[in-house]
Amino acid sequence: MKPPLFVRPLTPAERKALARGLRSARAFVVRRCQCLLKSAKGLTPQQIERQLGCSDPTVRNALQAFAREGLGCLEEKSSRPKSARKVLEGEQLEAVKELLDHSPREFGQPTSRWTLNGVAQVCLAPGLTPTLVSDETIRDAIKRLGLNWKRAKRWIDSPDPAYARKKGQEIG
Repeated sequence: MKPPLFVRPLTPAERKALARGLRSARAFVVRRCQCLLKSAKGLTPQQIERQLGCSDPTVRNALQAFAREGLGCLEEKSSRPKSARKVLEGEQLEAVKELLDHSPREFGQPTSRWTLNGVAQVCLAPGLTPTLVSDETIRDAIKRLGLNWKRAKRWIDSPDPAYARKKGQEIG
């Protein structure tokens, strides 16, 4: 069995900074300071989790982060994975570009203009994406292709004299 995890002995400056952190407006900082100060008093992670009502990994993450970073562990880091891979890359991205050159109706879409959701559905059918992706994934892919995506606005007009009537915009 591994020995319990404790924080290293705190310097007076660290102890003072952690005490100040208890009055922070950010819950993350308060929780980390509570964990570190209780560990410095000799409590085990299990005892700290019971007293604070948090999970064991929360306490252990705080103690390990303090061992690595010192007081820098009080700053909340990004929770985004460092190794996030784009769903649409390389050949798939080029296939999306090719897809956008065609009419959505060629792929069984109900409209003649591409929507982000429509692109996502069409990408799923031939297996360009493993699952139905979000609008943001498609928007990011289009941005990486260097294309500009703008939704059609109501001010777009047609030379058809009956356009307003057909679109239900006729007043009267």
